[in-house]
Amino acid sequence: MKSPLTTLCYIEKDDQYLMLHRVSKKNDVNKDKWIGIGGHFEEGESPEECLLREAKEETGLTLTSWKFRGLVTFVAEGWLPEYMCLYTADGFEGTMIPCNEGVLEWVPKKKLGELNLWEGDKIFLKLMAEDAPFFSLKFMYQGDTLKYASLDGRVLIQR
Repeated sequence: MKSPLTTLCYIEKDDQYLMLHRVSKKNDVNKDKWIGIGGHFEEGESPEECLLREAKEETGLTLTSWKFRGLVTFVAEGWLPEYMCLYTADGFEGTMIPCNEGVLEWVPKKKLGELNLWEGDKIFLKLMAEDAPFFSLKFMYQGDTLKYASLDGRVLIQR
């Protein structure tokens, strides 16, 4: 069984984020969505070890500077709860490689709203753009629809 703990990272360069268009995996909950890079913890990994391994596996890049931005709890019908450690990274070295989970593309931050994003992702991307202090978000989805969202224990959305 996969760990309920995951990382997600938005690598920054020249006011852009490295985005992953998830088009390659079969049975992908993120199919056709644009997300950051990351994945499930392996046994015994710390959040940072998972972050660094996933970044290397998915992009070929070695992160040299990153920041833990928040914790995101996902609850969705038919899925086990997931606890995601959210990062941004503004330092890296190495050469990018193709990703077997989709297409990597540098996207200007001001154009993120034009992409097919999860509704909850728009919330944390806005918080990161505002340089919000460390936050805790909870999202409850029914299919692709965000039914509930809270920030630091306070309700944002309830449908």
